[in-house]
Amino acid sequence: MRNLKMILSYDGAEFSGWQVQPDAATVQGTLASAIGRITGEKVLPQGSGRTDAGVHALAQVVTFVTESSVPTENFQRALNDILPASVRVMEVAEAPRGFHARHSARAKTYRYRIYRGAICPPFLARYVWHYPYPLNESAMADAAGLVVGEKDFTSFAAVDPERGREGEPVSNVRTIFSSAWQRCGEEFVYSVRGSGFLHHMVRNLVGTFMLVGKATLKVQDITHILEARNRSAAGATAPACGLYLVEVEYEGERVL
Repeated sequence: MRNLKMILSYDGAEFSGWQVQPDAATVQGTLASAIGRITGEKVLPQGSGRTDAGVHALAQVVTFVTESSVPTENFQRALNDILPASVRVMEVAEAPRGFHARHSARAKTYRYRIYRGAICPPFLARYVWHYPYPLNESAMADAAGLVVGEKDFTSFAAVDPERGREGEPVSNVRTIFSSAWQRCGEEFVYSVRGSGFLHHMVRNLVGTFMLVGKATLKVQDITHILEARNRSAAGATAPACGLYLVEVEYEGERVL
C-alpha cells in the first residue's frame, strides 16, 4: 500500500464544494472518479479542509492510499488528462504511512479578494467580490489585527453538521498567526494564517470587517463580538467567490 500526497489547484465556481455529495459535482467526487479510472480502486481522497461551494484553492493538499504501482509522475499526467480543466494536479509525491492531509496540518493560509474598481472585468467576476462603494480601508486593516492570537471564534462560525463525526475536537478556539488587509492595485486583499478555521469563519470575518469599513461598526467592536461568542453579533457571510485556500503547512515541511 502506498500513501500518496497531491497538491491540487481548482476553480471552485463550477463545484458544490469539496466534499462528495449525491447528485452534485464536487471536487472530492470528481477527483475520486479520476483516481478510480486509473487504479481500478474505489478511493475517497482526503483534503486538508472542506472548501465550500464557489471557494477556490491554489494549493489544496490531498492524500489517499492505493495499491497501484503507477509512478507519481505518470499519476500526475494521467489525472490531468482525465480531470476537467478547472482542476489541476500540481504535484504527486510519496508520503509517510501516517501522513494525513487534514489531521497532519499545522497551519493554513486563506486569501480573500475584493475588487474595488467601478467596473469589474468580466474575466474576474467569479474570482472576486466586486464592491466599488466607499470603504474605510484603514479601519478595516486596524480591525483585522484584533483577531490575532488564541481566541474563541464562535461568533464567526457557522453551524457545521460534519464536526465531531471523526473524533475531531469541537472547541471553537483557534490561533490566528497573522491577519491583514493590503491594497493590490484595484483589489483590497485580506490574508489570514491560522492553526485552523471553522466553517465559514474567514468569510464571516470578511463580512464583519466590511461593516467596519462602512462605519456600521467601530474597530473596537471586533473585540466585543469575539467576547459575545454569538454568531448573530457578527456580520453577514461574504460571498464565496472571493475566497482562496492558499497554503497548508506541515511539521518539518516547507509551506506548500
